[in-house]
Amino acid sequence: MPVEFKLPELGENVEKGDVVRVLVSAGDSVKKDQPVLELETDKATIEVPSPFDGTVSAVRVKAGDQVTVGQTVLLIENGAGAPPAGDEAAGKAAAPAQDEAAAKAAPPADEEAAGKAAPPPDEDAGAKPAPEPAAKSADVVEFAKARQPAAREPAGETAAAADAAPAATARVAPAAAPAAEAGAGTVPAAPSVRRFARELGVDIAAVSGSGPGGRIGQDDVKAFVKGRMRAGGALPGALAAAPLPDFSKWGEVESRPMSNIRRKTAEHLSAAWQAPHVTQHDQADITELEAFRAAHGKRVEAAGGKLTVTAVLIRVAAEAIRRFPQFASSADMAQQSIVYKKYVHIGVAVDTPNGLLVPVIRDADRKTITEIAVELGALSQKARDRKLTLEEMAGGVFTVTNLGGIGGTSFTPVINAPEVAILGVSRGAVAPVWRDGAFVPREMLPLSLSYDHRVIDGADAARFLRFVAEALTQPMTMYL
Repeated sequence: MPVEFKLPELGENVEKGDVVRVLVSAGDSVKKDQPVLELETDKATIEVPSPFDGTVSAVRVKAGDQVTVGQTVLLIENGAGAPPAGDEAAGKAAAPAQDEAAAKAAPPADEEAAGKAAPPPDEDAGAKPAPEPAAKSADVVEFAKARQPAAREPAGETAAAADAAPAATARVAPAAAPAAEAGAGTVPAAPSVRRFARELGVDIAAVSGSGPGGRIGQDDVKAFVKGRMRAGGALPGALAAAPLPDFSKWGEVESRPMSNIRRKTAEHLSAAWQAPHVTQHDQADITELEAFRAAHGKRVEAAGGKLTVTAVLIRVAAEAIRRFPQFASSADMAQQSIVYKKYVHIGVAVDTPNGLLVPVIRDADRKTITEIAVELGALSQKARDRKLTLEEMAGGVFTVTNLGGIGGTSFTPVINAPEVAILGVSRGAVAPVWRDGAFVPREMLPLSLSYDHRVIDGADAARFLRFVAEALTQPMTMYL
């Protein structure tokens, strides 16, 4: 008897995705961990593997379909490692056992304290659509309507990836899937309450709970929304909902729904822009650095990397962060505090045919320029090949974005929240510089530092950027 293979948990707060490709057909034999589905979520394009050996008896989805966690995507004849056909957990074969246990752990009493009776286990796992939250007040309903994007991707319609291509491909290992929402994280809230908060665009971590032990219920979420509405404030990540004019009056138009990644990018950057941005500009004389790259480039190539300006910048920025730790912090306005990270993981914006991706170089302050160059080359290639994992794009404290290969003299990069600063680099050019009573040609590199003024003062930003510029000009100044 065939076993239903339901879409497993894909990651934190990832509940659905668009099918990019179905990698198997009815009658195909599959092995455990063999990719059977390529799915685009709002964070990446992932390959979903089979949880066991067997033969595909039916395919329930096609390219372009939108699927949710818990939805049946394949029927697989029992093979090695498959659960019994009558087992209630058969549809959750790709989720770890501890996830199912966690999903069932919340007792009904806690659910009632949260404002609603506990949903059945299948609902917690995402197998069934959630029922409408009980008794939404009129103003909360209106707020939720205003929060909805103008266009949503319907099921069965292929969502274009960022810039018309899928994003980085990550592998989802069933044994490593994150815990179900009922037991995940430190925020005490039932899955139904978390879902209700997401529908309204509310960050559940920002809501204060009135239940036992601070447990959050639907009434708490409603009160949070009402409070923001009375204060005239927008929720984090809110998108402008003002209607557009009818452009077709002036000529032919075409409307395309946002892909998951493009929509998530719009929401993320809208939220990030709420921070008070300031951009500081400076220039670095990289004449000697270019000579250094020419002299030592072969040595780095022999190690498997390329001695680029970006690789050098990452190492210099890591040293600057060690001296100016506020540049590796985050503003926690809910707690009225600043979180300082004790690690130096630096993200690098990579331009790919699939859109802009930001892999992270971990512990950049502990690596040589050669090590950074090798790792940067490998991550950049994985980004272009859509092989980056979600983990490889997480955990950054500061971002470097280099547009020098394209052009421009300066720009204002948007902070990659919850980070508080980002360093932008434009195209270097030879310029006359006054030295020792005469103009001499020097290679000058434009630098643009955007920062969150809630955390970083202008004087500190100027010092940080001057340190970077001087280190690029004379690297030994880092050790003076």
